[in-house]
Amino acid sequence: MTESRLRTFVALAETGSVRAAAEHLYVTESAVSASVAALARELGVPLLARAGRGVVLTPAGLVYADYARRLLGLHEEARAAARGEHDPSTGRLRLAAVTTVADQVLPSLLAGFRRAWPELDLALEVGPSARVWASLAAHEADLVLAGRPPAGASATVLATRPNDLVVVMAPGLPFDLAATPWVLREPGSGTRTTADAYLAEHDVSPPTLVLGSNGAVIAGAAAGLGAALVHREAVHRELTEGTLLVAPAPDTPLHRPWHAVSAPHPTATTRLFLTHLHTAGWA
Repeated sequence: MTESRLRTFVALAETGSVRAAAEHLYVTESAVSASVAALARELGVPLLARAGRGVVLTPAGLVYADYARRLLGLHEEARAAARGEHDPSTGRLRLAAVTTVADQVLPSLLAGFRRAWPELDLALEVGPSARVWASLAAHEADLVLAGRPPAGASATVLATRPNDLVVVMAPGLPFDLAATPWVLREPGSGTRTTADAYLAEHDVSPPTLVLGSNGAVIAGAAAGLGAALVHREAVHRELTEGTLLVAPAPDTPLHRPWHAVSAPHPTATTRLFLTHLHTAGWA
């Protein structure tokens, strides 16, 4: 069982086809098929089944794909930990951040960190809340910058930073919590989960429009499509310029601090970044 075979199988599981996996890995389709077949023989269970002209994962394959992803992540975590322990300044740091943090908070943080430690190997994954927490659980990230960790997560909160959520609208539009349309993020976004919980708590079901990104939600609200629950930092420019106004929504702003979260045993390089966070004002 080699790392190469595991990576090939995970690529096939994530892309859904031999051809897509081959394109992703820059190898031939026959190489993908041979690698997965060898892995299945070694395990002694079928991992793939024919479906028309393509293939699908068997129940055993679906289960094994989750383990394979975690094995690869743990292997990479071990590699990063060893390199960091030898010399944190030349180690590897795998960050995962939700979109708003990546857009509004990380640029200056990473610029300062890179200036201080230019030889450090830095990687960043940006995605919705569900994705970044899954990355930490699968050992694919050393540190997550996001909202509060999900219940039951095997994680350690290392630092926090204040953050507020506000309801915004285009100027001149009336606001009624129960009747005003809302523009929302996609399912899996932490902001979407908070917005759903807020509306449910106030026992209202206004019309909604789901847009595919934080930027689209902000643009939709500015265009007059409805109200939106957003991070105040994400709309600082729009509020300053007057293209958006804070709506008089009850019980807002919502205080939802950012969290810097690692696995229970952060690497030496992760601790180096934590020191940088504290210098930048994280508590």
